[in-house]
Amino acid sequence: MPRRVQLSCVALLLLVVACVAGPMLLQRDPTAIGDVLAQRYAAPLATDATGVWHLFGTDAFGRDVLARLLLAGRLSLLVGVAGAVLSGFTGALLGVLAGWRAGWMDMLITAAADMLQAIPRLVLLLACAALWRPGIPTLVTVLALTGWMGVARLVRAEVQGLVQRDFVAAALALGASPKRLLALHVLPNAIAPVLVATTLGIGSAIMLESGLSFLGLGVQPPSPSWGNMIAGGREHLVTAPWIALAPGLAVVITVTAATLIGDWLQERAAGQARG
Repeated sequence: MPRRVQLSCVALLLLVVACVAGPMLLQRDPTAIGDVLAQRYAAPLATDATGVWHLFGTDAFGRDVLARLLLAGRLSLLVGVAGAVLSGFTGALLGVLAGWRAGWMDMLITAAADMLQAIPRLVLLLACAALWRPGIPTLVTVLALTGWMGVARLVRAEVQGLVQRDFVAAALALGASPKRLLALHVLPNAIAPVLVATTLGIGSAIMLESGLSFLGLGVQPPSPSWGNMIAGGREHLVTAPWIALAPGLAVVITVTAATLIGDWLQERAAGQARG
């Protein structure tokens, strides 16, 4: 495993542990507004007027940025991972149906995928988010419904290639039923592109969630997400840049680490296919 991938795994693991355990250890309410005049705009590594020390400073309402960052990470990571996993599952299911059934089923699924891929995903997300009430269930559903097309095409091509392989013909000659053939021989060999696409999709889903929350169509205040934290800090970039910088760096680190891991899995899968 390359060093960059090892560092990416460590970074993601530390981030997940911090987001899960951090809010409980800090014992600070990320949404509570106290003495605003005494606590707001405390700089990173500084103490506010009430004597409380803040690692990442405080925002315009005196709330601890680190506590909000870690709580927001729970929601952003949940939405990103759930959206990527559901889109991968949906794409895999439709890709298997298209590649295995062929005929009108293949034409219908392929046409739907081509039509949706012709529209920029962000436009689809904005349209769907505007039609339904903003929130975590809407975000996850919309990410799943707008991200399955690439996975479906990969799985479809993989299944169509596997159907032509000798071991499939041998299994059929030995009397294997279509369901058994699909479950034991085709699906295990077609799962690799799904894992790769899902891993790569986590970073993309987190970016899209942050963008939608930034626009006010994602996670709604007072619940913090990295996107709406950045949106809340844009008005204070000159006076208190750390309010938007902290969640922005969290998004960059998460997306970069997930992308590097996905690229490595893709290279490894391609190497095994050539071998």
